[in-house]
Amino acid sequence: MEREGVEEGPDAPGWDWSVAALLTSVFCAAASAMALITALGKQVYDLTGRELDLGWLGLAEFAPAAVLVLFTGALADRRDRRRLATTALAAQAAVALGLAAYAGSEPTSATPIFGLVVLFGVGRAFAAPASRALPADVVGPDRLPSLVARFSVAWQAATVVGPVLGGFLLTVDPRLPYVASSGLMLAAAAATLAIRLEPNRRPPPDGLRPVSTRWREALEGVRFIRRAPVLLGAISLDLFAVLFGGAIALLPAIATDRLGVDAVGLGWLRAAGGLGAGAVALGLALRPLRRRVGATLLAAVVVFGLGTIVLGLTHSYAVAFVAMFILSGADAVSVFVRATLVPLVTPAETRGRVLAVEHVFIGASNELGAFESGVVGQALGPAGAVVLGGSAAVVLATGWWFLFPSLRRVDRFPGLGRGEPLPPAPAPVL
Repeated sequence: MEREGVEEGPDAPGWDWSVAALLTSVFCAAASAMALITALGKQVYDLTGRELDLGWLGLAEFAPAAVLVLFTGALADRRDRRRLATTALAAQAAVALGLAAYAGSEPTSATPIFGLVVLFGVGRAFAAPASRALPADVVGPDRLPSLVARFSVAWQAATVVGPVLGGFLLTVDPRLPYVASSGLMLAAAAATLAIRLEPNRRPPPDGLRPVSTRWREALEGVRFIRRAPVLLGAISLDLFAVLFGGAIALLPAIATDRLGVDAVGLGWLRAAGGLGAGAVALGLALRPLRRRVGATLLAAVVVFGLGTIVLGLTHSYAVAFVAMFILSGADAVSVFVRATLVPLVTPAETRGRVLAVEHVFIGASNELGAFESGVVGQALGPAGAVVLGGSAAVVLATGWWFLFPSLRRVDRFPGLGRGEPLPPAPAPVL
Protein backbone atom coordinates (compact mmCIF):
# COMPACT_ATOMS: atom_id res chain seq x y z
CA MET A 1 0.00 0.00 0.00
CA GLU A 2 1.25 3.48 -0.85
CA ARG A 3 0.83 6.60 1.23
CA GLU A 4 -0.21 9.62 -0.76
CA GLY A 5 2.81 11.59 -1.88
CA VAL A 6 5.31 9.18 -0.27
CA GLU A 7 7.34 6.63 -2.15
CA GLU A 8 7.23 3.28 -0.39
CA GLY A 9 10.15 0.92 0.05
CA PRO A 10 13.26 0.59 2.20
CA ASP A 11 15.15 3.05 0.02
CA ALA A 12 12.44 5.70 0.07
CA PRO A 13 13.68 9.21 0.94
CA GLY A 14 13.76 9.78 4.69
CA TRP A 15 12.68 6.22 5.54
CA ASP A 16 16.01 4.92 6.88
CA TRP A 17 16.86 8.15 8.71
CA SER A 18 13.53 8.45 10.46
CA VAL A 19 13.45 4.80 11.49
CA ALA A 20 17.00 5.02 12.86
CA ALA A 21 16.17 8.17 14.80
CA LEU A 22 12.98 6.58 16.16
CA LEU A 23 14.75 3.43 17.33
CA THR A 24 17.56 5.47 18.89
CA SER A 25 15.01 7.50 20.79
CA VAL A 26 13.23 4.37 22.00
CA PHE A 27 16.45 2.77 23.22
CA CYS A 28 17.75 5.85 25.03
CA ALA A 29 14.41 6.70 26.69
CA ALA A 30 13.80 3.12 27.84
CA ALA A 31 17.38 2.63 29.10
CA SER A 32 17.08 5.91 30.98
CA ALA A 33 13.80 4.91 32.63
CA MET A 34 15.05 1.42 33.55
CA ALA A 35 18.28 2.71 35.09
CA LEU A 36 16.30 5.25 37.08
CA ILE A 37 13.64 2.76 38.24
CA THR A 38 16.25 0.18 39.28
CA ALA A 39 18.12 2.75 41.38
CA LEU A 40 14.91 4.17 42.86
CA GLY A 41 13.58 0.79 43.93
CA LYS A 42 16.82 -0.13 45.68
CA GLN A 43 17.20 3.29 47.30
CA VAL A 44 13.62 3.43 48.59
CA TYR A 45 13.75 -0.12 49.96
CA ASP A 46 17.08 0.58 51.67
CA LEU A 47 15.60 3.73 53.24
CA THR A 48 12.35 2.21 54.51
CA GLY A 49 12.62 -1.59 54.32
CA ARG A 50 8.91 -1.80 53.44
CA GLU A 51 7.44 -3.55 50.38
CA LEU A 52 4.51 -1.14 50.57
CA ASP A 53 6.78 1.79 49.71
CA LEU A 54 7.76 0.02 46.48
CA GLY A 55 4.04 0.03 45.71
CA TRP A 56 3.73 3.75 46.49
CA LEU A 57 6.63 4.36 44.12
CA GLY A 58 4.68 2.74 41.27
CA LEU A 59 1.52 4.65 42.16
CA ALA A 60 3.38 7.97 42.16
CA GLU A 61 4.55 7.31 38.60
CA PHE A 62 1.13 6.16 37.38
CA ALA A 63 -1.14 8.83 38.88
CA PRO A 64 -0.26 11.69 36.46
CA ALA A 65 -1.03 9.56 33.39
CA ALA A 66 -4.47 8.69 34.78
CA VAL A 67 -5.31 12.26 35.78
CA LEU A 68 -4.11 13.82 32.51
CA VAL A 69 -5.23 11.09 30.07
CA LEU A 70 -7.89 13.10 28.21
CA PHE A 71 -5.69 16.16 27.85
CA THR A 72 -2.45 14.43 26.81
CA GLY A 73 -4.10 12.31 24.13
CA ALA A 74 -5.97 15.22 22.57
CA LEU A 75 -2.78 17.28 22.60
CA ALA A 76 -0.90 14.52 20.79
CA ASP A 77 -3.51 14.67 18.01
CA ARG A 78 -3.47 18.48 17.71
CA ARG A 79 0.26 19.19 17.97
CA ASP A 80 3.43 18.02 16.28
CA ARG A 81 3.94 14.70 18.10
CA ARG A 82 7.67 14.86 17.56
CA ARG A 83 8.05 18.24 19.30
CA LEU A 84 5.62 17.32 22.08
CA ALA A 85 7.56 14.15 22.86
CA THR A 86 10.87 16.04 22.75
CA THR A 87 9.68 18.60 25.30
CA ALA A 88 8.32 15.91 27.62
CA LEU A 89 11.55 13.88 27.43
CA ALA A 90 13.60 16.96 28.28
CA ALA A 91 11.37 17.56 31.32
CA GLN A 92 12.00 14.00 32.51
CA ALA A 93 15.74 14.59 32.15
CA ALA A 94 15.44 17.61 34.44
CA VAL A 95 13.61 15.54 37.07
CA ALA A 96 16.35 12.89 36.91
CA LEU A 97 18.90 15.59 37.77
CA GLY A 98 16.72 16.56 40.73
CA LEU A 99 16.82 12.94 41.92
CA ALA A 100 20.62 12.95 41.54
CA ALA A 101 20.87 16.04 43.73
CA TYR A 102 18.68 14.46 46.42
CA ALA A 103 20.56 11.15 46.29
CA GLY A 104 23.80 13.02 46.93
CA SER A 105 22.42 14.74 50.04
CA GLU A 106 22.54 11.58 52.21
CA PRO A 107 18.72 11.29 52.36
CA THR A 108 16.88 9.88 55.35
CA SER A 109 13.32 10.12 53.97
CA ALA A 110 11.69 8.71 50.84
CA THR A 111 8.99 11.40 50.72
CA PRO A 112 10.87 13.84 48.40
CA ILE A 113 11.58 10.91 46.07
CA PHE A 114 7.86 10.27 45.70
CA GLY A 115 7.27 13.94 44.85
CA LEU A 116 9.98 13.93 42.18
CA VAL A 117 8.62 10.67 40.74
CA VAL A 118 5.20 12.31 40.36
CA LEU A 119 6.86 15.05 38.28
CA PHE A 120 8.64 12.38 36.25
CA GLY A 121 5.25 10.74 35.68
CA VAL A 122 3.83 14.03 34.38
CA GLY A 123 6.54 14.19 31.73
CA ARG A 124 5.97 10.56 30.86
CA ALA A 125 2.20 11.14 30.56
CA PHE A 126 2.80 13.72 27.82
CA ALA A 127 5.58 11.79 26.09
CA ALA A 128 3.87 8.39 25.85
CA PRO A 129 0.92 9.00 23.48
CA ALA A 130 3.01 11.20 21.20
CA SER A 131 6.00 8.83 21.09
CA ARG A 132 3.94 5.68 20.66
CA ALA A 133 2.00 7.18 17.75
CA LEU A 134 5.18 7.98 15.81
CA PRO A 135 5.88 4.49 14.31
CA ALA A 136 2.61 4.62 12.37
CA ASP A 137 3.58 8.13 11.20
CA VAL A 138 6.89 6.88 9.80
CA VAL A 139 5.82 3.79 7.78
CA GLY A 140 2.66 2.52 6.14
CA PRO A 141 0.41 -0.24 7.52
CA ASP A 142 2.13 -2.97 5.51
CA ARG A 143 5.48 -2.25 7.16
CA LEU A 144 4.20 -1.50 10.64
CA PRO A 145 4.52 -5.07 12.05
CA SER A 146 8.21 -5.16 11.06
CA LEU A 147 8.83 -1.72 12.55
CA VAL A 148 6.99 -2.63 15.77
CA ALA A 149 9.20 -5.73 16.07
CA ARG A 150 12.35 -3.61 15.69
CA PHE A 151 10.83 -1.08 18.07
CA SER A 152 10.49 -3.94 20.59
CA VAL A 153 14.08 -5.07 20.00
CA ALA A 154 15.34 -1.56 20.78
CA TRP A 155 13.15 -1.31 23.86
CA GLN A 156 14.10 -4.74 25.16
CA ALA A 157 17.80 -4.09 24.56
CA ALA A 158 17.36 -1.05 26.76
CA THR A 159 15.76 -3.18 29.48
CA VAL A 160 19.00 -5.15 29.58
CA VAL A 161 21.38 -2.20 29.50
CA GLY A 162 19.35 0.11 31.76
CA PRO A 163 19.03 -2.07 34.89
CA VAL A 164 22.65 -3.29 34.72
CA LEU A 165 23.85 0.28 34.26
CA GLY A 166 21.64 1.56 37.09
CA GLY A 167 22.64 -1.21 39.50
CA PHE A 168 26.36 -0.86 38.77
CA LEU A 169 26.44 2.93 38.99
CA LEU A 170 24.47 2.83 42.25
CA THR A 171 27.30 0.84 43.88
CA VAL A 172 29.82 3.45 42.71
CA ASP A 173 27.93 6.62 43.67
CA PRO A 174 24.21 7.03 44.47
CA ARG A 175 24.01 10.07 42.17
CA LEU A 176 25.42 8.42 39.06
CA PRO A 177 22.35 6.37 37.96
CA TYR A 178 20.25 9.54 37.84
CA VAL A 179 22.91 11.56 36.03
CA ALA A 180 23.20 8.79 33.43
CA SER A 181 19.41 8.62 33.19
CA SER A 182 19.25 12.36 32.51
CA GLY A 183 21.88 12.15 29.77
CA LEU A 184 20.11 9.25 28.07
CA MET A 185 16.78 11.06 28.22
CA LEU A 186 18.29 14.13 26.56
CA ALA A 187 19.75 11.90 23.84
CA ALA A 188 16.26 10.45 23.33
CA ALA A 189 14.85 13.97 23.00
CA ALA A 190 17.45 14.90 20.38
CA ALA A 191 16.78 11.72 18.39
CA THR A 192 13.03 12.30 18.49
CA LEU A 193 13.45 15.81 17.14
CA ALA A 194 15.47 14.37 14.24
CA ILE A 195 12.54 12.24 13.01
CA ARG A 196 11.13 13.58 9.76
CA LEU A 197 7.35 13.52 9.43
CA GLU A 198 5.73 13.34 6.03
CA PRO A 199 3.38 16.25 5.17
CA ASN A 200 0.28 14.04 5.23
CA ARG A 201 1.23 12.82 8.71
CA ARG A 202 1.37 16.27 10.29
CA PRO A 203 -1.36 17.37 12.71
CA PRO A 204 -4.19 19.57 11.46
CA PRO A 205 -4.23 23.25 12.45
CA ASP A 206 -5.45 23.59 16.04
CA GLY A 207 -7.69 26.60 15.52
CA LEU A 208 -10.11 28.01 18.05
CA ARG A 209 -12.80 25.54 19.15
CA PRO A 210 -15.32 25.62 21.99
CA VAL A 211 -14.41 23.88 25.24
CA SER A 212 -17.32 21.44 24.73
CA THR A 213 -15.86 20.40 21.37
CA ARG A 214 -12.42 19.84 22.86
CA TRP A 215 -13.96 17.72 25.62
CA ARG A 216 -15.82 15.54 23.10
CA GLU A 217 -12.61 15.15 21.11
CA ALA A 218 -10.74 14.03 24.22
CA LEU A 219 -13.35 11.35 24.94
CA GLU A 220 -13.08 9.84 21.45
CA GLY A 221 -10.24 7.59 22.55
CA VAL A 222 -12.42 6.01 25.23
CA ARG A 223 -15.37 5.64 22.85
CA PHE A 224 -13.27 4.06 20.13
CA ILE A 225 -11.81 1.39 22.42
CA ARG A 226 -15.25 0.61 23.84
CA ARG A 227 -16.65 0.10 20.32
CA ALA A 228 -13.85 -2.25 19.20
CA PRO A 229 -14.17 -5.61 21.05
CA VAL A 230 -10.85 -6.91 19.72
CA LEU A 231 -9.05 -3.81 20.94
CA LEU A 232 -10.88 -3.73 24.26
CA GLY A 233 -10.09 -7.40 24.88
CA ALA A 234 -6.38 -7.06 24.08
CA ILE A 235 -5.83 -3.92 26.16
CA SER A 236 -7.91 -5.04 29.15
CA LEU A 237 -6.17 -8.44 29.18
CA ASP A 238 -2.82 -6.70 29.49
CA LEU A 239 -4.25 -4.41 32.17
CA PHE A 240 -5.52 -7.12 34.49
CA ALA A 241 -2.86 -9.76 33.82
CA VAL A 242 0.04 -7.47 34.70
CA LEU A 243 -1.97 -5.63 37.36
CA PHE A 244 -2.23 -8.86 39.34
CA GLY A 245 0.78 -10.69 37.94
CA GLY A 246 3.41 -7.93 37.98
CA ALA A 247 6.35 -9.09 40.08
CA ILE A 248 8.89 -6.51 38.92
CA ALA A 249 8.03 -4.01 41.66
CA LEU A 250 8.90 -6.57 44.34
CA LEU A 251 12.25 -7.56 42.80
CA PRO A 252 14.26 -5.40 45.26
CA ALA A 253 12.65 -7.28 48.17
CA ILE A 254 12.96 -10.67 46.44
CA ALA A 255 16.61 -10.04 45.56
CA THR A 256 17.51 -8.92 49.09
CA ASP A 257 15.40 -11.18 51.29
CA ARG A 258 15.00 -14.40 49.27
CA LEU A 259 17.95 -14.52 46.89
CA GLY A 260 20.55 -12.68 49.01
CA VAL A 261 22.05 -10.52 46.26
CA ASP A 262 23.11 -6.87 46.16
CA ALA A 263 22.32 -4.03 43.76
CA VAL A 264 24.42 -5.59 40.98
CA GLY A 265 22.55 -8.89 41.35
CA LEU A 266 19.26 -6.99 41.28
CA GLY A 267 20.34 -5.21 38.12
CA TRP A 268 21.15 -8.49 36.39
CA LEU A 269 17.88 -10.02 37.56
CA ARG A 270 16.02 -7.15 35.91
CA ALA A 271 18.26 -7.54 32.89
CA ALA A 272 17.23 -11.21 32.63
CA GLY A 273 13.77 -9.94 31.78
CA GLY A 274 15.24 -7.76 29.08
CA LEU A 275 17.28 -10.65 27.69
CA GLY A 276 14.23 -12.88 27.44
CA ALA A 277 12.03 -10.21 25.94
CA GLY A 278 14.84 -9.09 23.64
CA ALA A 279 15.38 -12.61 22.32
CA VAL A 280 11.67 -12.91 21.52
CA ALA A 281 11.55 -9.42 20.02
CA LEU A 282 14.53 -10.22 17.80
CA GLY A 283 12.78 -13.37 16.61
CA LEU A 284 9.67 -11.35 15.83
CA ALA A 285 11.77 -8.78 13.96
CA LEU A 286 13.21 -11.51 11.75
CA ARG A 287 9.88 -13.29 11.36
CA PRO A 288 6.89 -11.21 12.52
CA LEU A 289 3.84 -13.02 13.83
CA ARG A 290 1.21 -13.14 11.08
CA ARG A 291 -1.16 -16.02 11.92
CA ARG A 292 -3.24 -17.03 14.98
CA VAL A 293 -2.62 -13.61 16.52
CA GLY A 294 -5.42 -13.77 19.10
CA ALA A 295 -4.74 -17.31 20.33
CA THR A 296 -1.02 -16.56 20.56
CA LEU A 297 -1.71 -13.49 22.70
CA LEU A 298 -3.82 -15.51 25.17
CA ALA A 299 -1.25 -18.33 25.33
CA ALA A 300 1.53 -15.83 26.00
CA VAL A 301 -0.32 -14.47 29.04
CA VAL A 302 -0.66 -18.03 30.42
CA VAL A 303 3.11 -18.56 30.06
CA PHE A 304 3.69 -15.17 31.69
CA GLY A 305 1.60 -16.23 34.68
CA LEU A 306 3.35 -19.58 35.06
CA GLY A 307 6.78 -17.94 34.94
CA THR A 308 5.67 -15.48 37.60
CA ILE A 309 4.59 -18.34 39.88
CA VAL A 310 8.03 -19.97 39.56
CA LEU A 311 9.73 -16.65 40.36
CA GLY A 312 7.69 -16.35 43.56
CA LEU A 313 8.40 -19.90 44.73
CA THR A 314 12.15 -20.19 44.16
CA HIS A 315 15.06 -19.42 46.51
CA SER A 316 17.61 -20.03 43.74
CA TYR A 317 19.05 -17.04 41.89
CA ALA A 318 19.62 -19.19 38.78
CA VAL A 319 16.00 -20.36 38.70
CA ALA A 320 14.78 -16.80 39.30
CA PHE A 321 16.96 -15.61 36.42
CA VAL A 322 15.47 -18.22 34.07
CA ALA A 323 11.93 -17.46 35.27
CA MET A 324 12.42 -13.75 34.56
CA PHE A 325 13.79 -14.65 31.12
CA ILE A 326 10.73 -16.77 30.26
CA LEU A 327 7.99 -14.57 31.69
CA SER A 328 9.43 -11.48 30.03
CA GLY A 329 9.72 -13.29 26.71
CA ALA A 330 6.03 -14.18 26.94
CA ASP A 331 5.21 -10.58 27.82
CA ALA A 332 7.14 -9.42 24.73
CA VAL A 333 4.72 -11.41 22.56
CA SER A 334 1.79 -9.65 24.24
CA VAL A 335 3.43 -6.25 23.74
CA PHE A 336 4.11 -6.97 20.07
CA VAL A 337 0.52 -8.00 19.37
CA ARG A 338 -0.98 -5.01 21.18
CA ALA A 339 1.49 -2.48 19.76
CA THR A 340 0.75 -3.66 16.22
CA LEU A 341 -2.99 -4.05 16.68
CA VAL A 342 -3.77 -0.63 18.16
CA PRO A 343 -2.36 1.60 15.38
CA LEU A 344 -3.78 -0.62 12.64
CA VAL A 345 -7.35 -0.31 13.89
CA THR A 346 -7.14 3.37 14.87
CA PRO A 347 -7.45 6.29 12.40
CA ALA A 348 -4.42 8.59 12.39
CA GLU A 349 -6.43 11.61 13.54
CA THR A 350 -7.59 9.74 16.66
CA ARG A 351 -4.44 7.76 17.38
CA GLY A 352 -3.03 10.06 20.07
CA ARG A 353 -6.22 9.89 22.13
CA VAL A 354 -6.53 6.12 21.82
CA LEU A 355 -2.86 5.63 22.74
CA ALA A 356 -3.22 7.98 25.71
CA VAL A 357 -6.05 5.78 27.03
CA GLU A 358 -4.01 2.68 26.29
CA HIS A 359 -1.06 4.23 28.14
CA VAL A 360 -3.25 4.56 31.22
CA PHE A 361 -4.17 0.88 30.86
CA ILE A 362 -0.48 0.00 30.54
CA GLY A 363 0.39 2.32 33.41
CA ALA A 364 -2.34 0.74 35.49
CA SER A 365 -0.94 -2.70 34.73
CA ASN A 366 2.64 -1.68 35.51
CA GLU A 367 2.76 1.19 38.00
CA LEU A 368 -0.65 0.60 39.62
CA GLY A 369 0.18 -3.09 39.53
CA ALA A 370 3.34 -2.22 41.43
CA PHE A 371 1.19 -0.57 44.09
CA GLU A 372 -1.05 -3.64 44.28
CA SER A 373 2.02 -5.88 44.57
CA GLY A 374 3.42 -3.68 47.32
CA VAL A 375 0.20 -3.81 49.33
CA VAL A 376 -0.19 -7.58 48.94
CA GLY A 377 3.53 -8.07 49.52
CA GLN A 378 3.28 -6.18 52.79
CA ALA A 379 0.46 -8.51 53.88
CA LEU A 380 1.59 -11.87 52.47
CA GLY A 381 5.28 -11.33 51.88
CA PRO A 382 6.96 -11.00 48.45
CA ALA A 383 6.67 -14.71 47.63
CA GLY A 384 2.97 -14.94 48.43
CA ALA A 385 2.17 -11.80 46.45
CA VAL A 386 4.06 -12.97 43.37
CA VAL A 387 2.57 -16.50 43.37
CA LEU A 388 -0.95 -15.14 43.85
CA GLY A 389 -0.45 -12.65 41.02
CA GLY A 390 0.89 -15.26 38.61
CA SER A 391 -2.05 -17.52 39.35
CA ALA A 392 -4.44 -14.63 38.67
CA ALA A 393 -2.81 -14.03 35.27
CA VAL A 394 -3.42 -17.65 34.25
CA VAL A 395 -7.06 -17.50 35.37
CA LEU A 396 -7.61 -14.20 33.53
CA ALA A 397 -6.20 -15.49 30.24
CA THR A 398 -8.52 -18.49 30.48
CA GLY A 399 -11.50 -16.24 31.20
CA TRP A 400 -10.70 -13.88 28.31
CA TRP A 401 -10.73 -16.89 25.94
CA PHE A 402 -14.48 -17.13 26.56
CA LEU A 403 -15.32 -13.46 27.26
CA PHE A 404 -13.75 -12.11 24.04
CA PRO A 405 -14.30 -14.68 21.28
CA SER A 406 -13.59 -12.02 18.64
CA LEU A 407 -10.08 -11.63 20.08
CA ARG A 408 -9.54 -15.37 20.21
CA ARG A 409 -10.55 -15.73 16.56
CA VAL A 410 -8.21 -13.04 15.18
CA ASP A 411 -5.97 -14.86 12.71
CA ARG A 412 -4.11 -11.98 11.04
CA PHE A 413 -3.59 -8.36 11.97
CA PRO A 414 -6.41 -6.06 10.75
CA GLY A 415 -5.80 -4.48 7.38
CA LEU A 416 -3.13 -7.03 6.41
CA GLY A 417 -4.05 -9.91 4.18
CA ARG A 418 -7.30 -11.52 5.33
CA GLY A 419 -7.25 -10.07 8.82
CA GLU A 420 -10.24 -9.00 10.87
CA PRO A 421 -11.95 -5.94 9.36
CA LEU A 422 -11.32 -2.53 10.89
CA PRO A 423 -13.91 -1.44 13.44
CA PRO A 424 -15.91 1.63 12.51
CA ALA A 425 -14.23 4.89 13.43
CA PRO A 426 -15.97 7.20 15.90
CA ALA A 427 -18.04 9.91 14.30
CA PRO A 428 -15.94 13.04 13.65
CA VAL A 429 -16.35 15.99 15.95
CA LEU A 430 -17.33 19.10 14.01
